[in-house]
Amino acid sequence: MNFVEKLVNATRKHNSLLCVGLDPDPKLMPDKIGVFDFNKAIIDATSDLVCAYKLNLAFYEALDDEGLDALKQTIKYIPNDIPVIGDAKRGDIGNTAKAYAKAIFTNLNCDATTVNPYLGFDSIEPFIQYKDKGVFILCRTSNAGAIDFQSLRCEAEPDYRPLFELVALKASQWNIYGNIGLVVGATYPEELKLIRNSHPDMPLLIPGIGAQKGDLASAVRYGVNAQEERAIISSSRQIIYASREEDFAPAARQVASSLRAQINHYLSTRPSG
Repeated sequence: MNFVEKLVNATRKHNSLLCVGLDPDPKLMPDKIGVFDFNKAIIDATSDLVCAYKLNLAFYEALDDEGLDALKQTIKYIPNDIPVIGDAKRGDIGNTAKAYAKAIFTNLNCDATTVNPYLGFDSIEPFIQYKDKGVFILCRTSNAGAIDFQSLRCEAEPDYRPLFELVALKASQWNIYGNIGLVVGATYPEELKLIRNSHPDMPLLIPGIGAQKGDLASAVRYGVNAQEERAIISSSRQIIYASREEDFAPAARQVASSLRAQINHYLSTRPSG
């Protein structure tokens, strides 16, 4: 089963477009709990509510050996029918890109990852050669500084287009195995609408809900495809740090359940077409 099939199956099984980000930060976690035990409790509390989990590798790398061990244990613990996205944002050329791809897809066994397209096709190709894995190309990211480059108008015959549009166009041209998706933040709903209209079947990873105050209704309305799928609406801090006390896991479940219900409400009231 490839990544897209696994994603669609999880979406349908759990009636969910919600992705929970497992980004451990000891300053925000309850006292005296290890990273894996924290993640395990969150997974146990939310695994029937999600279409995917996203693990930002930087949070684990920053914790040295404990973090890397917890990363591997967490990926193994997540139920096999739920996709795991290794949020790595890698971007390099030649053998380095091959090594990154092997580390994420073979060694860690992630189902998908995020990559930076700035270095061009040869930095992306080693990832897309893993035909059963998902490759999410950074397109219109959720951070405020995204405008520094992504909004720049670039020459593209016969006119000019924002750079993020050209990234999406290139991604569609590179998508020969059907395993490429795009990262488009919920903080830029009009750009999300444009990208979905131009690329109706690509999976979209949509961060920016919760702490970054992206608009959930617009993310749902503009992010899904015609079948109301292939949108991965990601939230991390809002869910996993809902409480710093012993009830952190039930609190995380309550927020995740509420978010899923809101997403499904917006789906049910979404204008057809």
